[in-house]
Parts: sequence; structure tokens; C-alpha cells
Amino acid sequence: MENKDLQTNEIIQPKMDILSYPYIKDSASTSSIMLDVIIALIPAIAGSVYFFGLNALLLIAISIASCVVFEFLGQKIYKKPIRISDLSAVVTGILIAFNIPANAPLWMPVFGGFFAMFIIKESFGGIGNNFINPALGARALLMASWGTEMTSYVAPDALSGATPLGILKEGTGILPSIFDMAIGNIGGVLGETSSILLLIGAIYLLIRKVIDWKVPLAYIISTVVLLPILGVDFDLIPYHILGGGLILGAFYMATDYATNPSTELGRIIFAIGCGIITALIRVVGSLPEGVSYAILIMNVVTPMIDKYIQPKVFGEVKTK
Repeated sequence: MENKDLQTNEIIQPKMDILSYPYIKDSASTSSIMLDVIIALIPAIAGSVYFFGLNALLLIAISIASCVVFEFLGQKIYKKPIRISDLSAVVTGILIAFNIPANAPLWMPVFGGFFAMFIIKESFGGIGNNFINPALGARALLMASWGTEMTSYVAPDALSGATPLGILKEGTGILPSIFDMAIGNIGGVLGETSSILLLIGAIYLLIRKVIDWKVPLAYIISTVVLLPILGVDFDLIPYHILGGGLILGAFYMATDYATNPSTELGRIIFAIGCGIITALIRVVGSLPEGVSYAILIMNVVTPMIDKYIQPKVFGEVKTK
């Protein structure tokens, strides 16, 4: 509404700051998107229970419950509307569980849920306002605080050992078959093992148009292109694609609306940056895996990408 200055009779226009970030505020639309993501993750959940037993299901359930409870408490403490019905906390809970080993202590997803929901998400304003992916932020903290527990991987045969990427990094050990890697019959965290089941869910998200296919494709291709340049043998590339969290990260975390650039070109730049950093960490860095840190770094770079990659203004006239 226009206001008039009583002395000058001048019309005063209210000042408004318009940002291009993707605002996710509608509970109905958000809950439908999150429900699609949950449905997409069901095959991988079933696979983790099949390969690792009921303890995997227990970890997932505790992680989901923790995220819902801490989101509720955060919204109560910060005096915000209660939005646990939008299912975003459930998705974060599943992804946190997918980023911890099957034999992790039960308190670990609880702490991860607290950090993801109360610190990363609600402290910064809730859904749509978090500057990094909550599940990956929780994983990074857990890895930094309890590295031994986070890297004590157990295989489906109940034997502990290095992951395929760990074997590649150390240069010792026997690599599993590509088939075993594809179906998930390998050691690792709950959600990183079965690439086929993750891809089945990803296809569902693509059909439902929940995620943009260009982001995961640019992420994976940029990783694959850089690996041989850094000296990785071509016959080992499939292990890098199927091993670790590349599939999980590319389709389910790098596509997060809140932490992605707002333009299509910006999202492609974001994905390529993720791929480059992932390859560098895996080959040059001291860690066998780099997906989590790559996405977190690019999450922080997102505002800068949005600053320099601006969408075209509606009705804008080109200058001659």
C-alpha cells in the first residue's frame, strides 16, 4: 500500500529487498516433495536392512526420531511455527543414518540429529534458510569428533575391513567385484553401498521432477573426467563411481534446494565444483572419500555463485 508524506504530499514507496534464493515455505508443497524423497530412499533402506540386519533399521529409526524431536524443540525454543509435518526432518534423519556405519553406537545418530536440526537448521531460520546440508554437516562433525567409530566399517559378512575406496587409497587388499559393489555386498556406511538401489530411487525422483538431472550428471561426469587426469587408471574408474558416496551425494544431497544456487547455470557450476573437489580429495588428499566435504564446500560457495550468476530480469531490455 502506498503512503503519503503529509508535509510534501510525496508518495513514499515501501522499500523491499528481493533475493533470488529458493524459498521453501509452503508446508503442502514441501511435504509432497519430501514424501517423494522418502519413497525414493525406501529401496536403499530395504537394502541396508537386508545386508546389515535389523541394527541398520534401528539406527535409521533412532536417527529419524531424533531429527523430528530436535526440530520440534528448536521450533518451540525459537518460537516459530511447528513444521514437523513437512517431513523434512524425516528425510534428514534417513540421510544421517545413511552416512554412518552399520555398527555405529546408537547415540551417534542422536548427536547427529541434534547438530543437524537444532544447530544447522533451526538456528539459521529453519527450512530453506540453512546454508549447508544438515545431514552432511552432521556427518562432518561426527567424522571430526569420533573418527574411529565413523570409519569402523563392517561388511555384510560381519567382518570389518577397509572400503573399496580405502583399499584403493592404501594400495593393499583385494577389491570386490563390480557386481558386489553395484548391489551393495560391500562394507561401508548404510547408504553408500548399493548403487543400484540408490539409482532406482533417483529414477523415481527424476520422473517426478523433484530433482534436476543436470546436477547429478554434471557432478559425476566432472569427477570421472578429472580422475584419469590425476593419474587414476581407467579400469579403476567404476570403483570410484560405485564406491563411496558419489551416487548418494550426487542425487540426494547435491540437489538440495536450500543449499543450491538459484539459477540453472549456477547449479551446473556448483555440481562441477563438487566433482572437482571430490576427485582432488580422493586422489591428492589424505582421505579416501571426499563427497561430503566437496558438497559442504560448494554449499558455502553458493551465495557467491548466486551473486555473479544472476537470473535475467523479467522485461529487461538489452543494451545496444
